[in-house]
Amino acid sequence: MWAFVFKRTLIALSVALTISVLCFSLLQLSGDLALSIGGPEATAEQVEQIRVDYGLDRPVIQQFTTWLWGAVQLDFGRSYYYQSEVMDLVVERLPVTMTLGILALAIALGVSIPLGVVAALKRGSWIDRMAMAIAVTGQAMPNFWFGLTLIIVFAVKLQWFPAAGSDSWQGFVLPAIALGYYATPAMMRLTRSGMLEVLEADYIRTARAKGLRTGSVIFKHALRNAVIPVVALAAVELGFMLGGSVVIETVFSLRGLGQLAWNAISRNDYPVVQAIVLIIALFYIVLTLLADILNAVLDPRLRAR
Repeated sequence: MWAFVFKRTLIALSVALTISVLCFSLLQLSGDLALSIGGPEATAEQVEQIRVDYGLDRPVIQQFTTWLWGAVQLDFGRSYYYQSEVMDLVVERLPVTMTLGILALAIALGVSIPLGVVAALKRGSWIDRMAMAIAVTGQAMPNFWFGLTLIIVFAVKLQWFPAAGSDSWQGFVLPAIALGYYATPAMMRLTRSGMLEVLEADYIRTARAKGLRTGSVIFKHALRNAVIPVVALAAVELGFMLGGSVVIETVFSLRGLGQLAWNAISRNDYPVVQAIVLIIALFYIVLTLLADILNAVLDPRLRAR
């Protein structure tokens, strides 16, 4: 088991290093950063002074190593626009994005797993067809359109929840539903297919032949093996939710990392963009690593890979 964890950790560290190189390189290739910071009205002398002040006159390798060493120490420099430490901005906005992502994942799991199990047990029935219809609709519907629909119905018409803001827990309900519904179809289909495969296995037929109760066969024996791939997918989906919350946070005016990233991109605030991209990527890598370890705990056969 420890060899498996060590191997997966090395892979995660190599991916993190690759992401850091790409994150730094893409912004360097986007154009003259000093000119972007100075703006179209800056003179040549001002642009050159900006280049010196921000270390943009140094060799690229030196710029990268300095930035990477600072990132390891959680020091991403100062924001060009907000004129404050980038990490302070991230720490201020991160709880909103984490709360939104966790709530959205909880909603997605709470809907997809029971629905996938029931659809597998009632294969070919109207419940199965309804579940597949939900899956198709969820993947075809843009989440920003769904979010706006939720605002119109539940915030404007019914006035059950606020249309924007994160001052109370009610402000997270609609955005969490909008973000979670997008991840529900994939997990529901995976749960359904996993249950269908497991229910045909020999050990399930043996358990039924021994006279075990149906609930024990389904939840103790079948579901435990069927949800193994769902665990890995849930970690991936949480990473997507954290990184893809830009649209939802903008629609619902949530002061999270997504909205901060959008503002930074529109204002050429490159230190903030680099920090958010790297932090979200690290979250994604850590979640994937934890999912691999949890899968290995649930299924010992994976440890040999």
